[in-house]
Amino acid sequence: MADASAEHIVFLTGHLAEARLRDVLQGLGQTPFTWEVANVGVKVAALMTGAIVQRRLKTPVQADRVIFPGRAGIDPDEMQAHFGVRFVRGPEELADLPRFLGRKGGPPDLSKHDLRIFAEIVTAIDLSPDAIVERARWLAADGADIIDVGCKPGRHFVHLEDQIRALKQAGFKVSVDSGDPEELRRGALAGADFLLSLNEDTLDVVDGTAAVPVLLSKPHGDLDSLVRAARKADAKGIDYMLDPVLDPINFGFTDSLMRYVRIREMLPKAEIMMGTGNLTELTDADTSGITATLVGICTELRIRNVLIVHVSPHTRRTVAEHDVARRMMFAARAHAELPRNYTSALLHVHDRWPYAQSSEDIAGLASEIRDSNFRIAVAEDGIHVFNGALHQVSDTAFPFFPHLRVEQDGAHGFYLGAELMKAEIAYALGKRYTQDEPLDWGCAVRPGAATDRTRLADAGHTLKSKQEREERKRASDTAPDASPPTGQDDIP
Repeated sequence: MADASAEHIVFLTGHLAEARLRDVLQGLGQTPFTWEVANVGVKVAALMTGAIVQRRLKTPVQADRVIFPGRAGIDPDEMQAHFGVRFVRGPEELADLPRFLGRKGGPPDLSKHDLRIFAEIVTAIDLSPDAIVERARWLAADGADIIDVGCKPGRHFVHLEDQIRALKQAGFKVSVDSGDPEELRRGALAGADFLLSLNEDTLDVVDGTAAVPVLLSKPHGDLDSLVRAARKADAKGIDYMLDPVLDPINFGFTDSLMRYVRIREMLPKAEIMMGTGNLTELTDADTSGITATLVGICTELRIRNVLIVHVSPHTRRTVAEHDVARRMMFAARAHAELPRNYTSALLHVHDRWPYAQSSEDIAGLASEIRDSNFRIAVAEDGIHVFNGALHQVSDTAFPFFPHLRVEQDGAHGFYLGAELMKAEIAYALGKRYTQDEPLDWGCAVRPGAATDRTRLADAGHTLKSKQEREERKRASDTAPDASPPTGQDDIP
């Protein structure tokens, strides 16, 4: 017997998705809520609108919550005002519904973090003040908090002060990274907020300025000297950071990790910096996983500052990766949970749930299709292409060509070729594929213009081409001696 006090949820859907929605819900077994499915009479669930729901959903709605498809063009506040019941936007894919229902509260809050990103511009000496400000804006857009002006050993940085002043006037916090104490002193006097890299012998460089020193050991790896530098800074009454230095793999990496552990044990309240570039830059591996691991270490050790560089082309998105990682790790630590199910932005190559539909789901959908428009989907057994007349499966794009019969329709052929290549990439890598939408590469690519996925997309090139052909056909039909039209017009 159902618990009378249990939450009751109504799930809105359309004709094509109703059977699968019921299967998904029944597959949940015993749930802490009761449920029912309401078909609002549209063929494709994502095409339901608020007006349709208001006309077709029976009232009064006997539910505590109404969940509607994620892509539906519905304003939940408007629906709640109309029906007096809370409306909630569900996931975009039915395959994600079980995880959606198991999530506590709303979407994960990734607005908080406690890790500052110092983004070094290693070519600063070769840039004009205007150019470095422009570069800084790009870094800040990716998540950088402090712009680090990198100096070059053996080269005189003539315009260092001009660069610092330009960055400060543009609203940036600035650090200067140099092994030359005189260069660091110039930076401090010009208004730099942080100085990298000083030690117990050169700490006096900051005297009389507001610059915060980032202290290194001398010699490298000597934690006793790092502690002495910290004590000297304490005696001066100034803020500081400690950097035990993370070494590359095969050049002391494991020992350097232990230095971070030991310095935290020795100085529990000290501000610490970790430079991640010796791993991300000097390891031929995708940087998202390396970054997530290092930021996870920072999270456990309460390290609140990272210095990052991106010289190698394969680290081009390292700032954005650090930004995502710090938010995910902060949230996971706050909840005392594993860093899972917070964001997929660091899953660049492979998705955790690559298939929105099973092959059986696709076969069921294909059996309901009556029109000639091609649908493309990806499941565990391969790429599916189907319409009312055919259903083909392959693990690559080319075998579909003889079955599509679009030889005389260049626009449609181009569209299908682009979509099938995207589907082939998704299947090969194990990524989620959705027809007419780009593959999700997480933060590996710079985001473009935001797309409202709850409204119909504007007509694309192939649809425009179809419309133009239809207009020409209508014109030719009314003209004398009109020739019969050729080609196919079943572009989706």
